[in-house]
This record gives sequence, structure tokens and C-alpha cells, in this order.
Amino acid sequence: MDFIKKYEYWLSSDSIDEKDKEELRSLKDNQKEIEDRFFKDLSFGTGGIRGVRGIGTNRINKYVIRKATQGLANYMIKYNEKEAKERGIIIAHDCRIGSREYALNTARVMAANGIKAYIYPDLRSTPELSFGVRYKGCLAGIVVTASHNPVEYNGYKVYWEDGAQVVDPHATSIVAEVNKIATLEEIKVVSEEEGRKQGLIIELDSKIDDDYIAEIKKQTLKTDIPGKEDFKIVYTPLHGTGGRPMKRILSDFGYSFEVVKEQIEPDGNFPTVVYANPEEVAAFKLGTALADETGAKIVMANDPDADRIGIAVKDDNDEWYYPNGNQVGLLLLQYLLNNKKDIPANAQVITTIVSTPMIDVIAPAKNVGVMKTLTGFKYIGEKIRQFEKKELDGSYLFGFEESYGYLIGTHARDKDALVTSMIIAEMAAYYNSIGSSIYKELQKLYKEFGFYLEGIKSVTLKGKDGIEKMAELMAGLRENVKDTVIGKKIKIKRDFDSHKEYNLETGEVKEIHLPKENVLQFVLEDDTYITARPSGTEPKIKFYFSVNSDSNENVKEKLDKTMKEFEKFLNL
Repeated sequence: MDFIKKYEYWLSSDSIDEKDKEELRSLKDNQKEIEDRFFKDLSFGTGGIRGVRGIGTNRINKYVIRKATQGLANYMIKYNEKEAKERGIIIAHDCRIGSREYALNTARVMAANGIKAYIYPDLRSTPELSFGVRYKGCLAGIVVTASHNPVEYNGYKVYWEDGAQVVDPHATSIVAEVNKIATLEEIKVVSEEEGRKQGLIIELDSKIDDDYIAEIKKQTLKTDIPGKEDFKIVYTPLHGTGGRPMKRILSDFGYSFEVVKEQIEPDGNFPTVVYANPEEVAAFKLGTALADETGAKIVMANDPDADRIGIAVKDDNDEWYYPNGNQVGLLLLQYLLNNKKDIPANAQVITTIVSTPMIDVIAPAKNVGVMKTLTGFKYIGEKIRQFEKKELDGSYLFGFEESYGYLIGTHARDKDALVTSMIIAEMAAYYNSIGSSIYKELQKLYKEFGFYLEGIKSVTLKGKDGIEKMAELMAGLRENVKDTVIGKKIKIKRDFDSHKEYNLETGEVKEIHLPKENVLQFVLEDDTYITARPSGTEPKIKFYFSVNSDSNENVKEKLDKTMKEFEKFLNL
């Protein structure tokens, strides 16, 4: 009954506001809800925290935000007190409910610890926060966001001085500091007014925005595209942070574009979509309707914190086609390879272990290397830093994740939907000017390199029982899947938890030189990939599939069959 003790402690603590205690008192006859809110502390993972808003230790609220921030402040001071206090931290937030309050609470805790907190005057994108860390020379950064999660979520992500999300050794050390905080009374906090008065809460001006946009514009490859002004584009930020900067970028380059008026203003309730996620076809409903009205051939949609982009384009039958995250990544890579000047001899594309294996065919054909990281753009950001410090041989060319995240350039160290939207607009206009299209270019890629297709199956397992079930499921796959799965021989088994790659054909065992993570990957005899990965931010386990075949029709049929057979195998 530890959760009851925690519940009673929050009710009695002077650190909890009276209105929040009222919310807790209203639950006194609902033990199941009390248990769900207090049976554990919301996990501060290696990148930050994310969860459903509400009062309790297993919810996102200003008290949980303060605790996480105090842990981060403690680590920064232990790491280097002089630098922590002189260089400080930069804080941004998106449009979600509570985001401004949480950002200000973050600044107030930092100020109480003597750490300068630079804060944007209102909402900004995640990639601009990543840019801002190095721009201001800060030791760390925080963006308050729940990215593309449902409306009830919020959270925050932590960045280190290189502008990338924290990785080890900092990540685990920050987690340890957060976990050491046992009571709310250990958290230092000053009023916003006092923090500003002491010069420890500092509001940023618009120069940082101008300089961020200027860096994005440097990535353009073609400015003199014939007929660009007549090629119509529809853009939507899905009620998020991308609207203002994206309108500016498209206008400055002279594109003919319309915005989805119902979705252009920031709104954390996301009133026109069930799920403000550009991975979902439903999120494009208003965008494609406007495109049909105006004759536009492409719709671009960003997620709420503008670090992801999805697109809809017309196919050969003038129907809307929604390329997945892997397909957009491959299209962007091909466009860069064909149009970017002075690509260095040691250029590298960085992607993840769950992204399409088609990258292993396309990049080498242009003499470009491929590096793979664990899932999470922080690992791609880490590689950029390692290239720059000459810890690794290579030059960063492009990075992408299958989950609709891309980075062109190194102005940011996280995925950036704004620079990507700019390049996609350019790419679409250019292909149109030569009588082609994004859809046609994708088909050319498949005809040249083979037909690949990917799919994801997410299994949500909520609550305490769900966490246990997730652990059982992974243990079962690890221990019981020996040499075959869904009736096919396993060629390679990769266990990223034990750092071992097993070649079942030769008996060879290799070391995997990546951080430890609870992920399993099977490569089958026909080069089908199946990867199991519990989410680090949500109560779900994701299964990633990749298949290849000799035609569009056959690859679709093969993917559908593979996913159904694996679901049957799991017995879920």
C-alpha cells in the first residue's frame, strides 16, 4: 500500500498547492485511480520525462517537473559548478496545455539553484531549442513538449552542451540525481519575479529566431527552379509551433503556398485532429481537402513541436499517396546525393537499427557510408559531435529515423521538420519543373534498388500489469525463439541488451558496439527484419517489420502476411 502513503504525503505537504490537493481529495473513494497515480514515480528516462497530465507521482505536473529539474540542476553543479552557473540553461516549450507553466517552473528551480535560465518569450520548436543550446553557449537545454503524443500528455526533453539530447555518461548520472530526491521539500524554487529580478531568469529576444532561420536557409540546394511560383503547396503545423517560422521560410523563398487556416494557430487542445501526428493519414484530412480546392500537389504537416514531418503527394492516378518515414528519408537522401555539391569522401548517413535496410543499398551505390544507432535522434546527434571532435572518421551528410524525423545540416542536433519542410518543398517544385514528381521518383528508386516496405505494430500495455506483461513478452522472445520464427529460418539474431549478434548460419558471434538497450532484432532467411522494442516513453511495445520483394504488389502482400503471422505467433 505504498501508493496510499505517497497519496497521503502529497495531501499533507506544504509544497502542494491547495487547488491540487482538492483534486487529490476528490479521489479518496477511488482507490484504483489513486494507485494508478501513485504506484510509481513517472520515470525520468535517459532523455527526459513524458506522461499524462494530472496530480500524482505517476503524472506530469509542476511538482514532477520541479523534481526532474532539481535533479538536473544537482548534476550540472556536480559536473562543473562554475560552468553551470556562468553558462546556464536554455528553455523552450511547445503549445501543449501546461507547457508555459512547466517551462517557467523549470526556470524557477534553476534560478533557485543559482543557474541562469534563458527562456523564450513564447512557444518555439524543439529544433530551435537544440540550435539555441550551442548558440547561447549553455551547458544544457530543456524543451517542454510531448511531441506527437495525444492531447492529455506533456513532458520534457533534456539536452547537453552539444545541442543533442543527453546520452551517457550524463544521461544515467542525471537519472541517478533525480532518483535521489525523496521529498518535495528538497526541491529549491523561487518566484518568477524574484528570478527575473536577480538576473537569473532571462527572456530571449527575436535575434535568436532570425539567426536560426538564417542557418536553415543555408541548406537550400536550388533557388532558381523554373515555375516554382506556380507550384502550389499546402502546409499545416497541426496546431503546433511550426506555423510562424514555416510561413516565413516559404514566403522568403517565393513558394506559392496555402496554410490550413483551421490548424495554423497554436492550440494544445488540437481541436481538428484526433491525434496531431503526421504519421497518421487522418491528420491530413483538412490539408488534402484544401489541396484539392487549390490544385496543390503536395501537403506538408509538422507535429506540435515541429521536429517531425509527414507529406501527402499525388500518385500517377492523381490520388493522394502518403509516403512513410522511411520513404521520405530515402527520397531526401537521393535528392541530396544528386544535388549537393562537394560531398566529402568520408560522408556518412546516420540512421537507426529499425529504419529501412534499403539504405544499405542506396548509400553505397553513391560511395556514401552508413552508420546505424539505437532508436532515438540523440544517438544521431552524438555521432555529429564525434565526427566534429575526430573521435570517429566521417563527415555528417544526413540523418533520419523511420518515425518521420530528419536533419539536414548541423545547425541543430535533433530532428528538424522546418529545414526538412523547406527541402521537401524545393524537391517537389524541382521534380515538377522537370516533368516528374515525388511519387515518380520513389518508384524509380524501387525499380533501381528493389521494392522494400516497412510496417509497425504497437501493443499498448497500460498500468502496473502492463509493465510486467511487457517484460514477460521480451523475455519470452529472448529465451524461446531459437532458430525459426513465422516458419522461416533466422539468419541473424541481434540482442542489443547483451550486445551480441548471432549468425545462426555460420555460428559466428559478434559484439554490438552500441549502448545497452532492451531490443531484439531477427533477420530471416529472405532478409525480412523483425525488431521488438519496448517504448522508453509510453506504456507500449513496438514491433518493426521490413520486407522486400520484386514488385509493389508483392511487397505489400508480403508485409501484410508477415505482420499477421507474427501477431498470430505472439498470441496477443
